[in-house]
Amino acid sequence: MTLRKGLILFLLLSFGVSALVLASSVDAGTLHTILNADVRLLFLALFFVIGAWCCDAARFCALARAAGENINFRLGMVLTWLHYFGCAVTPMQSGGGPFQVYVLYKRKVPLGKGIAITLTRTLLTLLILGFVVPLAVFIEPELLKGKLFLKGVFSYVIIFIVVSWILVLLSILRPLLIKKWGTIATLWLKRLGIVKPETVLRIVRRISLEVDNYNLNFRMFFSCGLKHFLLAILLSMFHLLCIFSVLPCLIAAMGLPFHYLQAILAQAVFMFLLYFVPTPGASGVAEGGGAALFGLLVPWNMAGVTAVAWRFFTEYLAIAMGVIVAVRLLGWGVTEEIYHHEPVEDVPLIKDE
Repeated sequence: MTLRKGLILFLLLSFGVSALVLASSVDAGTLHTILNADVRLLFLALFFVIGAWCCDAARFCALARAAGENINFRLGMVLTWLHYFGCAVTPMQSGGGPFQVYVLYKRKVPLGKGIAITLTRTLLTLLILGFVVPLAVFIEPELLKGKLFLKGVFSYVIIFIVVSWILVLLSILRPLLIKKWGTIATLWLKRLGIVKPETVLRIVRRISLEVDNYNLNFRMFFSCGLKHFLLAILLSMFHLLCIFSVLPCLIAAMGLPFHYLQAILAQAVFMFLLYFVPTPGASGVAEGGGAALFGLLVPWNMAGVTAVAWRFFTEYLAIAMGVIVAVRLLGWGVTEEIYHHEPVEDVPLIKDE
């Protein structure tokens, strides 16, 4: 799949499913509620979105410092927007890393460190979500009572949480075992016809490289870069808190009651789930699943509007900024080559002001 096709597929699925969700949920009461929405709370939601971007950018800076590198806040913001853009056009939201690694490499950050920084950034989010979701359920058990859909989603997410923690611990304590498992999995995928024979060696080498980079950088984080790594963890928490505060603002803007902890739990479960959706940027599933999930928090005639508005604030705005950054700073041709993980010639990027 080309970059252009990935972006088109994202737009078709996102807007197509959004249209279906709105058509099945909107009624006369919905329009009345929208027209009487509190605009100040919508601006507050935007404030939280910008706050989330700033926390993410500062997190990149902190992780870079922990790895012995130095990047400024402006570059951190560019990396944040590129991450959203890359995730929007690739399955499993996996495409943000190559764009970030390329930009870091052009700013003289070694390739291995660039991979480790971007990988750790994502793992921090996943691990915090993996901690918040079961904790929130323990604190607020009433949320799942009698709600089969949310129970099913929660069970699915818990499995990924447990597997993620196990893999992270093993990658630190037993990296050779992870490499062995990765090789076995690749050979099985080859036998099933999913992986082409000529790519097996490249995939195995990539797995080995990723495990070594992560292991080496993680040890560095807990030695000379501990202070900056702890700051990155704190910024990750504030980043998620800002993102999770958007939904309560949207619900309050419509004059509807809400429970803040319930809203956080619903978003934490759903956000974790979206990391494993195979469509580009979790498109389609995010809009349709968001409506089904938020229907547990608001009346059904407002669930579709809430889901689309939540997606607009938390994803579409950042993706739009990412498109602008990718095209203006990299150019579409270079962006396409990075998307396919092809080597590219030196291209001038952002200059320090």
